[in-house]
Amino acid sequence: GAVVQRLATGRYPYGVAVGADGAVFVSNWGASTVSVFTPAGGGRLAPAPAIAAGRHPSALITNGSGTRLFVASGSTDRIAVVDTRTRMVVSTLLDPPPAGPDEGTTPNALALSADGMRLFAAEADANAVAVFDLSPATADVATATGSDRLAGRIPVGWYPTALLVRGDTLLVANGKGAGTRPNPSHVRSFGERDTTYTLGQIAGSMTIVPAARANGEELTSLSQRVARANRWDERQPTGPSYPPFAHVIYVLRENRTYDQILGDLRQADGDTSIAMFGRGVTPNAHALAERFGIFDRFFVNAEVSADGHNWSMAAYATDYTQKTAPINYYHGGGRSYDFQGENRGQVPDDDVAEPASGYLWDLAARARIDFANFGEFTREERGEGADSVRWYRGLKAFLAAHTDTTYPGWNLAIPDQHRIDVWLRSFRRWLDAGSMPALQIVYLPQDHTSGGAASAPSPRAMVADNDLALGRLVDALSHSPFWKSTVVFVMEDDAQNGPDHVDSHRSPLLVISPYTQGGVLHRFTNTTDVLRTMEEMLHLDALSQFDHY
Repeated sequence: GAVVQRLATGRYPYGVAVGADGAVFVSNWGASTVSVFTPAGGGRLAPAPAIAAGRHPSALITNGSGTRLFVASGSTDRIAVVDTRTRMVVSTLLDPPPAGPDEGTTPNALALSADGMRLFAAEADANAVAVFDLSPATADVATATGSDRLAGRIPVGWYPTALLVRGDTLLVANGKGAGTRPNPSHVRSFGERDTTYTLGQIAGSMTIVPAARANGEELTSLSQRVARANRWDERQPTGPSYPPFAHVIYVLRENRTYDQILGDLRQADGDTSIAMFGRGVTPNAHALAERFGIFDRFFVNAEVSADGHNWSMAAYATDYTQKTAPINYYHGGGRSYDFQGENRGQVPDDDVAEPASGYLWDLAARARIDFANFGEFTREERGEGADSVRWYRGLKAFLAAHTDTTYPGWNLAIPDQHRIDVWLRSFRRWLDAGSMPALQIVYLPQDHTSGGAASAPSPRAMVADNDLALGRLVDALSHSPFWKSTVVFVMEDDAQNGPDHVDSHRSPLLVISPYTQGGVLHRFTNTTDVLRTMEEMLHLDALSQFDHY
């Protein structure tokens, strides 16, 4: 009952497994290595050289004899197979989506059949379990007959995170279960027992399916169900013909549902009884929606800001983000907020939450288009002394070089009027120069509000401040030469702070340009649909399976 030894691992250790000779292997979620510790006598261990086993390894499992170690890398859709005796990677199993970037299925849990010849991987973002029939060398089983290629997929629930195999039965724990639903009675901030709060609506489920030995037509049929559910089997159209857009301005706001802001628009599907910030508070949002289109079936991909800023900037949230955000939100910040460029309050060389494909600004860098950032993924810095100047640092290398350091990021003590004043200074310089960046990100966070906090402005005042800032941006743009070649997308990163009678993820979307049609649009769209539209307009690649499809 006592700790007899502590050993240093890499950053964010996750999984532990034991090899044939008693060596202990630890996956380092925040690095690209597996730490190794060998028996040193007296029940103690000694550190040995680490194994390079893929980016951000998480789940580990050994075969029955302990000679093979399987290592999942969620954000790269790869599983490394290590010989525990030589400590070398002997093969790599691949399970990406059928097309697009090799990011988006997210293998994050592993299981082996009793004979060691079939490996199962929980694919969190495909809502499936991948099946690999292993070769003799990979399985270290002479009678194995597989080829190490993906044999098929078995459909399960939302975001599978753990699995077991017992005979012909596969038992899968699904982290998000059956998903969310309407929450018109939600009024509290959040709480673990509040089932009107979007995270409180997500309860795990268990899938029990007798398909562990599925082969041939049965496995093919199951795989086809997975493809249909993910819409992988739909023919991808060629890119649409867009108006002559040369500039995209992406405005990101904080945490509102559709009904809270636009629920009083009677021409669309709103609930007027829960419109907290209707036309009297947000006249600009209402005028823009009525002029340029009311999207009453737009849903954010995220539950909260932790995954929201990643979905909004990367079309993806890693397994680290998905698994640790609920702990951070439910237990008073029991973990550090690691989701926007910092880990434990520091800016790391390798960010544990960063998707392998990067972010929108990385697409801009690869395409060599002009880019400007105002407030997103920044932190406030101060010089020495009480009167020192505040400035705002971008938390990624390319982002930092293209961030306006005078534009405040997350700080609810600073009104959005100040933020838009800073943006307008840049805008006037662009007018003088006759050139504006192709892609801009403009962060306007005040609609988050400070709730009922003492000495803070009221929620209505903060949302009105946010609405006025948006109106000033559109007013300046629409009276400029850039208007004819610019489109503005306005989204919330998530919808956690309010009620909605359709779903807790439904949120306001504005699409503003001289070519945008008005009216009510009932078509289902979500965060990654909007990102894909931006990418197509600017001739950028996709970031994950979600914007690709």
